[in-house]
Amino acid sequence: MSRRRRLQNCRRSKRHSLSRSTRAELHFPVSHVARFLREGQGAHRLSSATPVFLTAVLEYLTANVLDLAGQEAGANHRVRISPEHVQRVLTNNENLRCLFQPSAFSQPAASPPAPKRSRDAQAPESSHTSAASSHPKLPTD
Repeated sequence: MSRRRRLQNCRRSKRHSLSRSTRAELHFPVSHVARFLREGQGAHRLSSATPVFLTAVLEYLTANVLDLAGQEAGANHRVRISPEHVQRVLTNNENLRCLFQPSAFSQPAASPPAPKRSRDAQAPESSHTSAASSHPKLPTD
């Protein structure tokens, strides 16, 4: 009986570990995306599902672009996909064009501070005016 128990424990320890990419049935490496997210300027704390989801999105977009580029290459009687085919796909497909345009992910630039107006340029406010009367009245019909 004790020998059987030892064999069962031995079998349990030889179970192969699966990578996160294999478990998620992805071809792109989840561990690399997780490392890039941790080392980058993003969030300091990440859910365990975040790199898996981002990897799946990247794989989907890549497969979609390469599929369309393959169709473009086939339409030009070519077997290999060239950078020109990918460029044509990105410019001809409206969704991909919007996604990959340079301003799609740009962060808003910090606006310069508003120039300070001098006290002489400001109109003196009377103390008896209310906040409602300081706004211009809209024309009524």
